[in-house]
Amino acid sequence: MKYKYTAMNARSQKKEGTLEAESQAEATNILREKGLVVQDLVQLSKDSDEPTSIWQMDIGGDIHTKKIAPKKLLMIMNQLGMMMKAGINLSLSMQIMIDSEKDVSMRKILREINENLYSGFTLSQSMRNFAGFPPIYISIVEAGEANGRLDDAFEQCALICKKDMALTGKIKSAMMYPAFLMALVIVVVIILTVFVLPTFAGVYEDFGGELPGLTKFMMGFSNILINWWWLIILVIIGIVLGLRTLKRSNADFAMWWAKAQLKIPLVGPIIRQSSLARFCRLMSTLTDAGIPIHRAMGLARDVVPNLFVRSKVQAVLDDVQIGVTIHEAMAKHPVFDPILVSMIRVGEESGMLGDSLHKMSDLFEAQTDESTQKLTDMMTPIMTIVIGVIVATLVISMILPMFGMYSLVGSSSDSAAKS
Repeated sequence: MKYKYTAMNARSQKKEGTLEAESQAEATNILREKGLVVQDLVQLSKDSDEPTSIWQMDIGGDIHTKKIAPKKLLMIMNQLGMMMKAGINLSLSMQIMIDSEKDVSMRKILREINENLYSGFTLSQSMRNFAGFPPIYISIVEAGEANGRLDDAFEQCALICKKDMALTGKIKSAMMYPAFLMALVIVVVIILTVFVLPTFAGVYEDFGGELPGLTKFMMGFSNILINWWWLIILVIIGIVLGLRTLKRSNADFAMWWAKAQLKIPLVGPIIRQSSLARFCRLMSTLTDAGIPIHRAMGLARDVVPNLFVRSKVQAVLDDVQIGVTIHEAMAKHPVFDPILVSMIRVGEESGMLGDSLHKMSDLFEAQTDESTQKLTDMMTPIMTIVIGVIVATLVISMILPMFGMYSLVGSSSDSAAKS
């Protein structure tokens, strides 16, 4: 089999070429015997120099601006942490990661980082060249390089990624059922008004007579859905795009929107609690990693999803930078729970701020779970009632004219009998 390789020699010079080998392992051994460190090794087809798999083809794009999926980040940090815990040095760990990586873009990123390591750059300096690595991860790695515990730094990054994915997954899964019920309501309305109600319209018109107001309203609504559905879709799209544009271009509107989200019944507490949980979790990890409190708070602020909560974290940071304690600065803003302020005060006075923040993150995550479960439990009967009211309204609007038709039929029969 034929392989295309990219490797580095002892002078950190890049070498590329092809070779024949029975397996990838044999090809790697051949290159190592030549004093080359393998950076990339791809099996080629028999009759061409192209990779054998579509997954190994480069689809282009700048790797420095490429986003890295959370699952991929978690895998990378876990693997690097485990290998360094086992005593494998960073260069060899990176090489193993490169050899086992299937994604072309990710392999290029790892390869460039490894080349930078050979050139004398630190890992944190190399990671800064890629937008896919969050600043929090880079700061933790930098702290790990400073204290000589890079393995712990990787584990802390993996923990942040794992907790963040778990929290996001819980919120999404909790919101799926209410979203399903809303979609069900929309589908029921469309079916009844577009397909069922129009079948009765012709019957009503043939018998003549004055239709009830409710029936007229529902038939008018049905006609709008049938004839102007495309306009309705355009209006919805326009509203969504308009709101997104306003949020990006108008800071005052974006802040108002973020504040309004916190006041939505049932949903608002979930947004606030999840934001505080994420903030406390990251602050705990960053302070335990030895990152200065000002830097840690700035990094944790940037990952708070709600803009209003983020602005309050910034206000706290501004006060802390001029000498105010964290708990005193937080006490000025109602968005921070009194128990959070008290726990941070205990942490500051005892020198165990990281432990206090860790406990608070667990508490807020538990509250988020409870609030999402409460939302799901309450949405079920509410949406059931809504569906029932809609269906009952449509059924009544179809039945009411029938009583009018019966009276018309009866009047016609009486007139015929008299004549």
